[in-house]
Amino acid sequence: MSILHIDNITKSFGEKDILKDIYLSCETGKTSGILGRNGCGKSTLFQIIFGTVKGNTQYIKFDNTILKTQFERKNKIAYLPQHSFLPKNIKIKNLINLFCDKENSRKISDLALIHPFFNETPTTLSGGELRIVEALLIIYSKAEFILLDEPFHSLSPKIISKLKTIIKQQTEQKGFIISDHQYHDVLDISDNIFLLSEGYLRPVKDLTELKRFNYLPQNI
Repeated sequence: MSILHIDNITKSFGEKDILKDIYLSCETGKTSGILGRNGCGKSTLFQIIFGTVKGNTQYIKFDNTILKTQFERKNKIAYLPQHSFLPKNIKIKNLINLFCDKENSRKISDLALIHPFFNETPTTLSGGELRIVEALLIIYSKAEFILLDEPFHSLSPKIISKLKTIIKQQTEQKGFIISDHQYHDVLDISDNIFLLSEGYLRPVKDLTELKRFNYLPQNI
């Protein structure tokens, strides 16, 4: 079992404090779900954990190793951002070999979900199709911890269900941190749920607490 320990993360933009003393721990075999309104800082938190954004303060440790640079995160943490990140004109079957090692390339190539796109390029895919491919490439990367920012965006309920099944299967050897506005789907696959609100990351147990912190309306 590996543990990703995230502590003392703060981030401000000008006078605005976006993240205030964030603490989060994730281990392989577990999924942590992070909920929060648009603009609350979820993506910024993911980018700090991944290493593409620097926090005002931050402490990120993989087992007994403190991770200071993005290079030190290689093969430890992989990140699915909200924006598209794939090279535009490379066939998907070739991107699989770029993103995944030999074993994971075989696993992802066996998935019926990705078969229709093998000979396509990212430029020929719809937004939903591209999201499926991007999510699978990150989920099947070599990294032990997977950060997924809006993985279900633009996907049909049927595809979301298949993707959730894949995430659950991969949790046997990986740890996941997931954020999505499809909160029911996040709740369904998460062992721990957190709400990012007013800069603080609060553990929550159920829908009642999400209503109490005004993430959900009272009449749901």
